[in-house]
Amino acid sequence: MQAKHDLRAAMLAERKALKPEDAASRSLAVAANIRSLSEWKNAREVLVYWPARNEVDIRPLVAELWQRGDRVLLPRCRPEQPGCMDLACVTCGEDLVPGMYEIMEPDKACPIVADFTPDLALVPGVAFDRAGNRLGHGGGYYDRLLASSGMVDCVTIGVCYGFQLVDEIHTEQWDVPVKMIAEEEQIWSR
Repeated sequence: MQAKHDLRAAMLAERKALKPEDAASRSLAVAANIRSLSEWKNAREVLVYWPARNEVDIRPLVAELWQRGDRVLLPRCRPEQPGCMDLACVTCGEDLVPGMYEIMEPDKACPIVADFTPDLALVPGVAFDRAGNRLGHGGGYYDRLLASSGMVDCVTIGVCYGFQLVDEIHTEQWDVPVKMIAEEEQIWSR
């Protein structure tokens, strides 16, 4: 557990230290790599995240999904159930409000989607390894979501900066790996 804690602290510090212009150019490169995927081009229902704390900025990709008329799902934390999230369909940035942890999430007016089966999911993380293992913030939110029945056939893509790709992340039995990782230089598939 200490190794995960130390890796998490180091990665968050490095991500926080990115200059805005560096984060912006790196985010554009990651987005270009995602756009090159046939899975991206063919997706009609996509689970995304809204970037916070210098995460890779995928907002241009989200805007593209809206322009294409695709169904865009974003998670909303359950305040009464730590570690659990619901998904809601959002159609524009105005559908978002600050939620738990000050992360933008769907407003309560956006109904929960119970029958989600996204074709593609863009998943944030603090670090990833080439086997698709993900280190998050430690609450298990995404592990629970990725383990749900609606995600079985989904192409899950971990989204990160290249420095967040590490040799190995120690996993637990409940950890759910992603199928691909997108960073500035390339797409990694497991």
